[in-house]
Amino acid sequence: MANKPVFLTAEGLSKLEAELEYLTTVRRHEVAERIYQAKESGDISDNAEYEDAKNEQAFLEGRILTLGAMIRNAQIIDENGGSDTVTLGSVVTVVDEDDFEDTYTIVGSAEADPSQGRISNESPVGRALLGRRVGDTARVLVPAGEVKMRIIALNARRA
Repeated sequence: MANKPVFLTAEGLSKLEAELEYLTTVRRHEVAERIYQAKESGDISDNAEYEDAKNEQAFLEGRILTLGAMIRNAQIIDENGGSDTVTLGSVVTVVDEDDFEDTYTIVGSAEADPSQGRISNESPVGRALLGRRVGDTARVLVPAGEVKMRIIALNARRA
């Protein structure tokens, strides 16, 4: 992930910055205190609490490094719409062959949350929709087979 761009909304970037701030100022000190307390309780060679705290510290430091890299490589998505094609930040409404209608917001993989209708530009549906216009049909290969989705609205705000 060293130089790979991380596509984020302004809100997504703020959330990552807040998480990084919390991890470095609060959690890091809490974990260090756990390690100190475990060391004080005696022999660390067979101390499950000490091992657990050291493992948590390793995970925490890894997350801090990951967040730092994501923030350094962040590219903010323009969410104002204004494009007549599906791009990152677009809110797109589609209807499938069974007349099932759904609305997706196309976001970077770091912010994807399909349960909230936020799909990654790298997902099969996201890739298939990028660059298309209202009225276009996208073919999406999913585990169950091929699905056709027709774009019926672009940058329509969610209710």
